[in-house]
Amino acid sequence: MEKYDVCVIGAGPAGYTAAMRAIDFKKRVLLVEKRRLGGAGIHHGALSSKTWWELSREFYQIRVQSRNYNFDEPKINFNKVKSEVLDAARERTDLLEHHMYNLNVSCDEEIFYYINGNAKIINKNTVQITKTDGEISINADHIIIASGSRPRYLPHIPIDEKIVMTSDGIDKMDAFPRSMVIVGAGVIGCEFATIFSNFGQTKVNLIDKGDRILPFEDEDIVRVIEGNLEAKGVLIHRNSKLIKMNIDDNGMVVYTLEYTDGSKEVFRVEKALVSVGRMPNYENLFDDTLGIKIDNRGIVDDLTQTTVENIWAVGDVTADIALVNVGELEGRYAVERIYGKPKKPLIYENISTIMFLSPEVAGVGLNEIKAKEQGIDYKVVSLDYSCISRAIAMRNTQGFIKILVTNDDEMNILGMRVVGEHASSAIEAVALLISMGLGIEELAELIHPHPSIIEGIQECVRMLLNKSMLKPKVLREAMKCRSCKNGVYEDIVF
Repeated sequence: MEKYDVCVIGAGPAGYTAAMRAIDFKKRVLLVEKRRLGGAGIHHGALSSKTWWELSREFYQIRVQSRNYNFDEPKINFNKVKSEVLDAARERTDLLEHHMYNLNVSCDEEIFYYINGNAKIINKNTVQITKTDGEISINADHIIIASGSRPRYLPHIPIDEKIVMTSDGIDKMDAFPRSMVIVGAGVIGCEFATIFSNFGQTKVNLIDKGDRILPFEDEDIVRVIEGNLEAKGVLIHRNSKLIKMNIDDNGMVVYTLEYTDGSKEVFRVEKALVSVGRMPNYENLFDDTLGIKIDNRGIVDDLTQTTVENIWAVGDVTADIALVNVGELEGRYAVERIYGKPKKPLIYENISTIMFLSPEVAGVGLNEIKAKEQGIDYKVVSLDYSCISRAIAMRNTQGFIKILVTNDDEMNILGMRVVGEHASSAIEAVALLISMGLGIEELAELIHPHPSIIEGIQECVRMLLNKSMLKPKVLREAMKCRSCKNGVYEDIVF
């Protein structure tokens, strides 16, 4: 029986990162993947969906410019777009494969091994791997479970991944549908509503059980996103419950909604996309007698360590936040706990996020909803993109920057949201300050490149310090500041 220091089950973002971090400690590593290298982070997940978004965004800009400059809107071929998405996934997979298969050469020793097969943990040190050519068992001092997740199915919806699909079925289509309903108005559902409405070939309906999409985000952000979706023809079914969906004899999706007032309505569309979250992959991975605790959200872990001391769990298979950057963070952290001492604790409060909507939304730390839930007194300041030179130069001033700070003299940064172009590149300085527990003085005095979107961050904090170049008392609609203390709001006018 082959012996390894670490066996990592799953070669998605969390597992691949864990394996590579173990190599840094000169350990003998086995990485096992039963499907495709890269996992959902590359295939049907973050990379592929964001490639769809990027291409749809580019095409939408072409559509806008065709109207602005009076030329015919170009035609778009679904299969060419799909091919571009698949090429992006292939490029990333090829890079990982090249890197993986040349590791031992660069390390001057045989320390890394990869097997394509189905792994099952037999006991705390033994993993059985079923390959196409047979079955083997290996021994490992430590086992890291990184088996990822899959789209959640709903029992009353006939998902066939052809007509009624999850995100796994998008690349099985061969043309843009003329109409589509999306079940679920969270991040992924809204991202796909953005993608298909950007291309302008599909009438999109979006089912939202509440009175607005993205219920975890602040109202000012949601207003912008909802407005843009509806301007592109998206029908948002607010306050609605899906009570029935089936595929009729003509291959059309027929679904029935019940609204909060008790009324019902029936709709017919060509395709349905179900986006109601993801499920952890741990079935048949280990026997119940092994003692690994699970709950309805996944494998239970204590800072990546399961209830079996030498078995670890990272990424989407755990009950923590299901994001690629979080999975990679956990993969590194698990290995560092095993073989070293992590320099920083594993915390989830200040993780940078981005939502690929129209426009994009990036954030870090608390928003107003979370601050209220936690009973935190705060000040919030926002600056419209119309006040930022770079946005004006881009001829796209839709969006704003919003920063939350503690409602005291220190004004430590609690969180930030950016809605608009370049949102994702605007948050890292603030993320660093949050992690360091610092206030806004440092940010106010940084010299930012000009023209850039991040100059708006500096103007925001200078507003809080009452020394902004533009004055809120003049530009009341574009520059806003208010305080919240004991749940009571008060506008601050400088």
